Amino acid sequence: MQRPIRINVINGNTFEPMTQGIDESAQAACFPGTEVVTTQPKAGPQSLECYYDEYLAIPGILEQIILANRDFDAFVIACWGDPGLEAAREITTKPVIGIAEASMYVANMLAARWGVVTTQHRTLDIIEKTIYKAGFAHRCVSIRTTGLAVIETETARQATIDALEQVGRLAITEDKAEALCLGCAGMSRLDVELEQRLEVPVIDAVAAAVKLAEALVGLKKQTSKALTYQFPGIKPIKGFPEHMQPPFC
Repeated sequence: MQRPIRINVINGNTFEPMTQGIDESAQAACFPGTEVVTTQPKAGPQSLECYYDEYLAIPGILEQIILANRDFDAFVIACWGDPGLEAAREITTKPVIGIAEASMYVANMLAARWGVVTTQHRTLDIIEKTIYKAGFAHRCVSIRTTGLAVIETETARQATIDALEQVGRLAITEDKAEALCLGCAGMSRLDVELEQRLEVPVIDAVAAAVKLAEALVGLKKQTSKALTYQFPGIKPIKGFPEHMQPPFC
C-alpha cells in the first residue's frame, strides 16, 4: 500500500493559538489520508508585522525544515509574506509552498482581477513586494489593509471578519477586484463566511497552499537544483548549531 502524503505546515510566528488555527484550516483542506503536522519555530517573534519581524523569524522557519526534512514530502510556510521561501527551497529537494504565492495562484485561476485584504497599514510595502516577487503585480488590482494586529486575527474573530468585509467591499466596488486573497495566516477559516457576505471567491491562503503541496507531491515533482535553488555551499556559519550548517543533502 502506498504510504500517505505527509505535509509539514510551519507557522511563521510563535503564537501558539495561531498555530492551532492554522492546523485547523490545513486539516480541513487536505484529502483524507494526507497527514498534516503543523509546527512553529522554537524561537522568534510572536507575530510578523514588519521587516524586522520577518527577518528574525526566518532562521527558525528554516530550522524546522532542516530538522523535519526526512519526515515529510512537502513543506508549507504559513505566513503571507512567505518569509525565507527562497532559502527554504535551497535546503531541501521537497516542494516548499508559501501561502501568499499559493493564494495568488489560486486567485489567478478564478478571476481576471483580484485583490489582497490584510492586517496592519505598515505592511503595505511588504505585501506589494510579495506580489511583485511572485510575478502577479499585473493581475492584483487592490491591496486593502484593515489596521488589525496579526494577533487580533486569531483572538478577535468577529472584529476581524467585519473589518475584512468592510475593506473587501471597497476592493470590489472601488478597485473592481473579482476575488480576494486573505493576506494573513490568522485569517484562515474566514473564507466561507466572507464569500457569503461579499459574493466573490475568497481564498484561504493556508488551505490553498496545502492543496498545492498535495498536487506537487502527487505529481512526483521536487525542487529544481539546476541552478538557483542549489544546496548552499559548504562554509562555517559562526554561532549556529551543527544541524544548521551545510551540507543539507
